[in-house]
Amino acid sequence: MQADRQTIRNYVNDVVGRLLDNYLHMHTDVGEIIKKKILESEAERKAIANIKKGNKEIQKKVSLNNSKLRDCKYHYNTDRNDKGLNSTIFITEGLSASGSITQSRDSQTQAVFSMRGKTLNVMKSAEVYKNEELCLLNAALNLEDGLEGLRYNNIVIATDADVDGMHIRLLLLTYFLNYFPDVVRNGHVYILQTPLFRVRNKTKTFYCYSEQEKQDAIKQVGAKPEITRFKGLGEISPKEFVNFIGKTMRLEPVVLEPNTNINKLLDYYMGGNNKERQQFIIDNLREEIDEVNPEEWN
Repeated sequence: MQADRQTIRNYVNDVVGRLLDNYLHMHTDVGEIIKKKILESEAERKAIANIKKGNKEIQKKVSLNNSKLRDCKYHYNTDRNDKGLNSTIFITEGLSASGSITQSRDSQTQAVFSMRGKTLNVMKSAEVYKNEELCLLNAALNLEDGLEGLRYNNIVIATDADVDGMHIRLLLLTYFLNYFPDVVRNGHVYILQTPLFRVRNKTKTFYCYSEQEKQDAIKQVGAKPEITRFKGLGEISPKEFVNFIGKTMRLEPVVLEPNTNINKLLDYYMGGNNKERQQFIIDNLREEIDEVNPEEWN
């Protein structure tokens, strides 16, 4: 049976090869286009291979001293126990946010990686291997050789709930979907939900994740509530932050549908079709109006 399959394959290869050879001889312009693409792809592969080689040397050096990483004790790829399963890395936006999380975390199972702000758009293959910050993130996650080496079961993107924070979140999702889609497919990537408001009086404190939760809390607190609007994670004190990354932590999983065309998705939202994307944003723009007088905020 194996011999039959081999014979059929050889026959198909022979027929396709002869037809393709005849076509390219009759259409030399097409042949030149294909040749140019092949040479460009080969040059790009060689460039990426050289960059990867240099990147691996960098990763060897930084793996023991990663300036962006505050590591935990237990890891998913080495500790086959509950602590390994609970191993989590928070990818934060800026030093202020990472400072609060670092002081609040469980150092046994929770690590913190601090981005300095917006990372680069990694739609072009070679770019990720030229970026020092993403090299450090690669070293922290240990994903270069596949999911078997993944050091944290939970990768949590922890950015501010503002426009810049959403942009950084999108850039990081582009990074994972473009280079390590299996880490998303296998349910390892999450978005950290943190409160937008704190409503309290002398005896009660409520942390609210939406406008509706805030209105409900105001009713429970009663007259003259103290309302704080958290504009960024850095404004939440370490003493408070421990409540948001503990057992009651709110995580939104990043879900990739089975039939999703990742290349098409990324090309549309992160590629060069600026005019089409701009019109999409205009058509889907929503305005949120705060119902509380800003003078009541703390």
